[in-house]
Amino acid sequence: MSTADTQYLNIVENILARGYYANNRTGVPTYKLPHQIMQFDLAEEFPILTTKFVAFKTAVKEILWIWQLQSNDVRELQKMNCHVWDEWMRPDGTIGKAYGYQIRKYKQVDKLLDMLRNDPQNRRMIVSLWNIEDLPDMALQPCAFQTLWDVTDGRLNCMLIQRSGDMGLGVPFNMTQYAVLIHLIAQSVGLQPGLFTHVINNAHIYENHVEALKTQLARRGEAMDAPKLVIAKDITDFYAFTPDDIALDNYRHLGKLPMEVAV
Repeated sequence: MSTADTQYLNIVENILARGYYANNRTGVPTYKLPHQIMQFDLAEEFPILTTKFVAFKTAVKEILWIWQLQSNDVRELQKMNCHVWDEWMRPDGTIGKAYGYQIRKYKQVDKLLDMLRNDPQNRRMIVSLWNIEDLPDMALQPCAFQTLWDVTDGRLNCMLIQRSGDMGLGVPFNMTQYAVLIHLIAQSVGLQPGLFTHVINNAHIYENHVEALKTQLARRGEAMDAPKLVIAKDITDFYAFTPDDIALDNYRHLGKLPMEVAV
């Protein structure tokens, strides 16, 4: 059984058993718990759920759109046949000054790559999408909004801070795509992937996702081993990776669990 399933399902179970029930801006009530944490050693295992299908390629395309293309243009994502941002697309085709816009605005990835190569013990390696002055002009203010990076003994470690985590739909994407991101950046700067710590300030389950997640919990005993992440080894330029260069070997899962997104 993968540690991704173990840690994720433990949080889901705790939220359903002890979560605080309340409404929110979407109009769909949630059960929530604060300050939930998962941690994975990426040298040991790639974190993706097996108790339900996670659309790996879609998750990879989204993280490349944000971090590599540094785009806020949903049409660029649609060209990759990825439609996870369609509900938030504005008439101009963008999501406003959110996500990739903030990375490009301050050249945050370039600065991160430079520090990892030339000053790896720097304690200020932070990428933040939470720009207070631009928050009003964002179709959705960033959920996974900050990463903190560390190099220890040749291993690249990363902490992801997520202000709001939709356990049914968003978190399975986030845990997988940021693990991919760490692998890509590590390969680009000559490091090995290390710890990935995922901190969720508000981990919640939407009321209309409860039955699907109970079904997933009932699959716990059938969970499978984690697949292996395969990345084209000859690429050392972060900006050269394509979705075709990133794949999973032997991803076995227990099938889809449809859930509606709360906009």
